[in-house]
Amino acid sequence: MPTRRGSLRQRLWNPHAVVFVSSFCIMVIELVASRLTAPVLGVSLYTWTSVIGVIMAGIALGNYTGGRLADRWASMWLLGLLFALAALFSLSTLGLRELLRDIAWPEWLPLMGRVLAYITTVFFLPGAVLGCISPVIVRLSMTDISRSGTTVGRIYAWSTVGSIAGTFATGFFLISWFGTKDIIVGTVGILGFMALWFVTDAPWRTAVARAAVLIAALASTYLALDQAEVFAPACLRETNYFCINVNEEPLDEDRLAMLDLDVEGDPPIVRTLILDRLVHSYTLPDYPGALIYGYEQTYAEVIRPLAQETPNLSAFFIGGGGYTFPRYMEETYPNSEIIVAEIDPGVTQIARDMLSLEGSERIQAHNQDARTFMKAIEGENRFDLIFGDAFNDFSVPYHLTTLEFSQLVDRLLAPDGLYVANIVDGGQRGSFMRAFVRTQQAVFAHVEVIPTIASWREAPRTTWVIVASQSPPDLSSVQRPGTPLPDQELEAYLAMEEPLVLTDDYVPVDNLLAPVFADSERG
Repeated sequence: MPTRRGSLRQRLWNPHAVVFVSSFCIMVIELVASRLTAPVLGVSLYTWTSVIGVIMAGIALGNYTGGRLADRWASMWLLGLLFALAALFSLSTLGLRELLRDIAWPEWLPLMGRVLAYITTVFFLPGAVLGCISPVIVRLSMTDISRSGTTVGRIYAWSTVGSIAGTFATGFFLISWFGTKDIIVGTVGILGFMALWFVTDAPWRTAVARAAVLIAALASTYLALDQAEVFAPACLRETNYFCINVNEEPLDEDRLAMLDLDVEGDPPIVRTLILDRLVHSYTLPDYPGALIYGYEQTYAEVIRPLAQETPNLSAFFIGGGGYTFPRYMEETYPNSEIIVAEIDPGVTQIARDMLSLEGSERIQAHNQDARTFMKAIEGENRFDLIFGDAFNDFSVPYHLTTLEFSQLVDRLLAPDGLYVANIVDGGQRGSFMRAFVRTQQAVFAHVEVIPTIASWREAPRTTWVIVASQSPPDLSSVQRPGTPLPDQELEAYLAMEEPLVLTDDYVPVDNLLAPVFADSERG
């Protein structure tokens, strides 16, 4: 190994430990990348595909470049330099994320191109530099050519073990324990320590000079980012699923007049739940019977006739969010049974702490994926109402949109029960909305479509309420600006594209929504 004879680095040299650390850090950055980009780009198949592809491309280029470097300059100094660059580029991801947050992409660039360009700019260099390390380690470890296969095999086996450990540690523990920014800083600390260890394999004056330069570079980068408030908490609470924020402001006069609340003194406070970059719900903590979101007002009107006939309603909610409509039902229909499946326990806890869910007696909250929970209770419950409230903006859990899932919903509904779901899509475009409605029509005898705004045809994006049932639903109470589409108009709207039924095997939700998302970003 080309280092000074008998040095501490030589005596303690363990290539397996070094490659384990570098591979561990690569996977930490890859998993954290998806959470760092969620508040900017949302979470979709495009973001995950881009993150994985960009990191793999970086590693591939790094492996090639690292091999060339190792053949010419393999040394402890080179290894330390690579770890130092990896630390600097990893730290820079936090600054680049903020710098590019509001960038105006060219209109001709499609959505997948924007996502790929953003993630490449932020995360390619850390992957590429970390990819350079393994070939250098192989070269430094190659002391016996007759055992080169064994040497390379062991190093890459430990590299894989490091990747596995980084994946499980980050996904299962680190994000929920520390949050993404602290994880990046911690990873930079590990890489910086490795860099110091190797660059200081030199006479003491040279070692001190190198250490001083490295520490100054990392410290100045950190301080510059801190000055730009990059390390300020971006989330009220960060979980394995969401960056959660709650904004608070007085209810504006127009909404106050629309809700017709009996308010004395200052306007009531409205709290807005934001998951990643998406507004999920508006809550008036002191007025649980008040609904601000248009689709929730439509929900209330849709269920009113059924509630009058069935005083003891049983309702199941696919997604809880701010628990606004479950609290409305608890207030308006006090004898109702209300079960909520909300996948993120952090969201439920925020609802308890800040959105007045604490103390609710009739709302049963289960922190579990809705489909898994529904499968577990199949045969035990027959609900009067099932609400699909897990779709928000362009964040769509695709497994809750398919034919097989709708069949599960049907099995859990009473014979005259209603499945009521809200989705967001473009007005005339509406490819996802059409596919979703076609899927419901394959299961339910009656499917009604209610746009929540009268100008839905011209709007670049529209929130729709879909009502599905095996019995004709009574929608006479729906008086919102967007009333149910007449059958002929609905069929003409659906006929604008080839019929598509979403299934577990084929559910291209992200592709269907991409044009609308791109139009929204331009707007």
